[in-house]
Amino acid sequence: MFSCFPQSALADAEMQLRGYLAAVQDAELADVEAAIRRFIRGEAKVDNAQFCPSSAQLSIEVRERRLMRELTAKRGGQLGAIVQPIDG
Repeated sequence: MFSCFPQSALADAEMQLRGYLAAVQDAELADVEAAIRRFIRGEAKVDNAQFCPSSAQLSIEVRERRLMRELTAKRGGQLGAIVQPIDG
């Protein structure tokens, strides 16, 4: 994300990176990658899309991606149960 968004002159990149790592330490890689893609594409909810998101914003987006992944998987499982052929 650092290469896609400018940082403020006062920002400490190392501290920001540590904050990001703490925010996503328990997350699935797929959710983190999906969240980052949404930030880069401008699809994530942020106050100012001109700068790197905060660690809290990243954490929120990662949780939303996890929820969407889980809902999609659950919905897919339900559809699979409905569409399975009947033995006869």
